[in-house]
Amino acid sequence: MFRSVLGPAAIAWTLLAVLPLHAASQPQPNLSLIDQAQGLPKDFHEHFFDVPLVVRLSLDGEALGEAIIILSRDERIELVEFTDIRDSRIDASERETWHALLQQGISLGPCKTACANDLVAVHYSLANSEVSILTSGAERDLDAKQHFDLPVGGSTGMIVNNQLNISGGQQQDLNGRYGLEAISSLGAWTQTFNAQLTKSGGDEGILHSVNELHSQTEWQDHFFRLGYFTPNSLGLTRQLRNFGGSPDTALGLMFGSSDSLAMDVSRPSVYPIYVTANREAVAEVYRNGVLINTQQVQAGLHALDTRPLPGGIYEIEVRLLEDGQVTSTTEELVYKPLNWKDPNKRWRYNTFVGRESKLLSNWDEQADGGITAGAAVNYLLHPRAVVGLSARQIKGQNQLGSSVDLGLGERTSAFANVYQTQDHGTGMDLHAVHSYGAGSLIFSHSRSWLDNRDTWETLEDGTRVRQRSPYVGQVSNSSLGLNHRLDHRDSFNARLSHSDGQVEGVGLDLGWMRNGKLFGSDANWRLSVFDRPGSSSSGNQRNRGVDLSVSMALGGEGKRVNASVGSRTARDGNSERNASIGYQQDLDLGPLTSVSGTAMADSHGVGLSGSAQFSTAAAAGDVFMQQSSYNGALSGGLNLNSTLVVGGSKALLTSVHSHNEAGMIVDVVSDIDALELRADDLSGVGAVLRPGRNFVPVTAYRNGIVRFDFEGVDAPPATIQPPSARYHLNKGGVEYRQVHVMKTVTVLGRLLDGNDEPLGGHHVINHASRGVTEVDGFFSMELSEGTPTLEVRRNDQVKCRFVLDAASLRREGDVLMAGDLRCVEGSALDQIASTDTLKR
Repeated sequence: MFRSVLGPAAIAWTLLAVLPLHAASQPQPNLSLIDQAQGLPKDFHEHFFDVPLVVRLSLDGEALGEAIIILSRDERIELVEFTDIRDSRIDASERETWHALLQQGISLGPCKTACANDLVAVHYSLANSEVSILTSGAERDLDAKQHFDLPVGGSTGMIVNNQLNISGGQQQDLNGRYGLEAISSLGAWTQTFNAQLTKSGGDEGILHSVNELHSQTEWQDHFFRLGYFTPNSLGLTRQLRNFGGSPDTALGLMFGSSDSLAMDVSRPSVYPIYVTANREAVAEVYRNGVLINTQQVQAGLHALDTRPLPGGIYEIEVRLLEDGQVTSTTEELVYKPLNWKDPNKRWRYNTFVGRESKLLSNWDEQADGGITAGAAVNYLLHPRAVVGLSARQIKGQNQLGSSVDLGLGERTSAFANVYQTQDHGTGMDLHAVHSYGAGSLIFSHSRSWLDNRDTWETLEDGTRVRQRSPYVGQVSNSSLGLNHRLDHRDSFNARLSHSDGQVEGVGLDLGWMRNGKLFGSDANWRLSVFDRPGSSSSGNQRNRGVDLSVSMALGGEGKRVNASVGSRTARDGNSERNASIGYQQDLDLGPLTSVSGTAMADSHGVGLSGSAQFSTAAAAGDVFMQQSSYNGALSGGLNLNSTLVVGGSKALLTSVHSHNEAGMIVDVVSDIDALELRADDLSGVGAVLRPGRNFVPVTAYRNGIVRFDFEGVDAPPATIQPPSARYHLNKGGVEYRQVHVMKTVTVLGRLLDGNDEPLGGHHVINHASRGVTEVDGFFSMELSEGTPTLEVRRNDQVKCRFVLDAASLRREGDVLMAGDLRCVEGSALDQIASTDTLKR
């Protein structure tokens, strides 16, 4: 932007080198600007006043950033722009506030009137080229701030998340769920509405229920909820398990710690969840009877992708379907706890009381009319030890639970639960993981004595569900897993498991993986050897076999081919050979983003499967289909997500899911074809914007900034106005912004007065950008091609305006040569600048 900014800066540093004795002889820290400048040779004054200078800015002793400023002889400074903020701990929103204030210009010395932002004084030091800003909050401790400030006056808006999950086939009942979760903000309160429709196969029909209809407010470390809700555990860092599930919906109130109200993020479960398929299969994930996720699974031992699953600690049921038939069902534990945020506050708790109520629900076994109450606590016994207790009364039954979470060193952790429900059962589980330099060791064990024929529970979003696989008796599952990296190319894993109950026996899986090259392309090899308990897909005989597979990049980016060959136990209990080949490709073809297909062959014949991922402006999801080689049966599934956003009198249907429960509607106005912008929040949230209406998820409660920039490395000759947008929202809050993208050209010129003397230190402003003239009057800046106007300001006073005749000016590449522009005060403000009126 500035042709010779480094010139004045270099001169200033040279002066510092030759004036150390002068600086030492003047110890007063608050010398005026004129007093400090008296030590400069007169010839250097013009390189000190009214020209761009590089300085350090500090706020109450904390680094605010490095910046370019203008110093004027009337003891004022004006900020041009920040150049480096990497070493600053000041919040981005606070920096933007000072940016706006300093850009308008501010007087040095004590602030006497109209002191914005609690300003006390501003001082410039020539000795160290630093501008120091002092406010009434100078005693603050940046590290001591532990909570986001709530938005002043609250916020408004509404976000409605819609989710549809369907799975079924010719040999399989249709299972599905439609869930609607709406969250809105009104002032300092957040309103939540949650409802669902479920179809769980058989003749049960479609069930419907409303699970949440309440309002909630938060402050510091606590929350208060009032209305109709599911009173499950909230506010706990380590949630406790219970038999019998959570209480049914109740009409009442809740109060407790608010740490658990953190937004759900896509992170994996700490303890992996494994499935072992004999053939290519589908893994359906149920949370006590309701389908919450489906995944395709290749033959062999594989870990499920747990990132899409809700956060918390809870049980799931994993059903493995081969050829459209359920071949195994296992109970697993999802362990995705939230971190303990403040070790100085050792208690986390929640409590609720209310009347069990059935509102707009046709769940026959849901209670209605009884009193329900309960409490749960976590206590930070030690930085590496969290203990928990819970007690609740549900349907006249007492539920008790306890837990301990231990950090047994830098690389070892363990989590255990013991729980009991009156007239229902007792259970316990233990999970431990140890990491070492080349891998990790994982152990898990669970055991229960139960009768779960009438077990009820709720999902993270409040959806109420019922146990689908009733069992009476003792169930235990144990496993020991090892993941070890041999070198940068090779790794090894092993898993030994034992189960007793619905599935019985010992299983062993061994695997070797290698990354290498095949035909000049990157390839991943995997060799698996297994010996597992029998199931219906292996004729109830032990399933023993070996599998060799390879996955290889093919040609262009996003293209992969995979193949496998091996042996296993067939449905008749005999050994059979099998092979498969598949292809996957990423696409940018309308709504399609990825497609894949696989062909499988075994002793029964040939089977086919395919899947596709899609994304539109309004919805996103995936769909898959399989045809069994065993009986030719078709099966498939669909996962679909869409979000309705309302805020600022605007509405938008988008495929972007707001995990952060707040957002911003952004209208991008541009005349550039195929434009793509990037919207980034400093908290790590981002989105790609295109011309038209867009949605940007932002973090609730954070006083933050969304910055707009061009996507990719090849930015077009254009400018973005405004370049950023501030926000501060409650959960459910939505704001509206409009962003203009203008084609620009670089303009180079010189500003003169009526006597042809250069005008330095003047601000030259256009719709697209702004610049400052240097001591010789030269300036360089971006100019909007649509509105080629320049406004000249000094001390916030408009001196003159120019309308450039771009067609008649000389161009050199992408630079428009404006030549000499005469700014004569007292003449007409608007002047036409063309070849005829410019001095060359």
